[in-house]
Amino acid sequence: MERSTLKNNVPALTALLSIISLALVFGAVLQAIPQSVIPRFDPLLALIPHLNVVLSLAAIGTILAGWRAIRQNRVGTHKKFMLASFALFAGFLVFYLYRVALLGPGEFPGPDTVYLYIYLPTLAIHILLAVICVPFVFYALLLAGTRPVAEIYDTRHKTVGKIAAVLWLISFSLGIVVYLFLYVLY
Repeated sequence: MERSTLKNNVPALTALLSIISLALVFGAVLQAIPQSVIPRFDPLLALIPHLNVVLSLAAIGTILAGWRAIRQNRVGTHKKFMLASFALFAGFLVFYLYRVALLGPGEFPGPDTVYLYIYLPTLAIHILLAVICVPFVFYALLLAGTRPVAEIYDTRHKTVGKIAAVLWLISFSLGIVVYLFLYVLY
């Protein structure tokens, strides 16, 4: 597809990529993907939660560094950090989908009171923000990726990018809290 075609269809591409991404996530979580088509490697499955928390921490760092770079008008550095953030997110998502497609969502091992009043609300907000941020992230990336830098300032990239970054940061942070509940605290 030509760059001008992409440039003129950013909302449609955002919707398409968001639908595909979320369909993969919900398909994996609901275990609608046949396990027989996924190779199973148990040592990796055991490692994924710990690997994903490292990817999440790294993504938080690159998002914050990208935000700082653009506030200092270092556009090239901002672009590198935000692309690194997206790559870390994509890596996280591939590992997460692989694990959840084979094992299902993690079970909370702690007390029922903590599960009901702390863990579930934290998990719900994490999931909600993760779902909401997907189209914002795609839209910001597509706006930036289909235009020369000078034209980006005439788009909603800055506004959408701020929303995407905030949602991403909170979602990644809450994901780390969920990890702590599942693998460290209990």
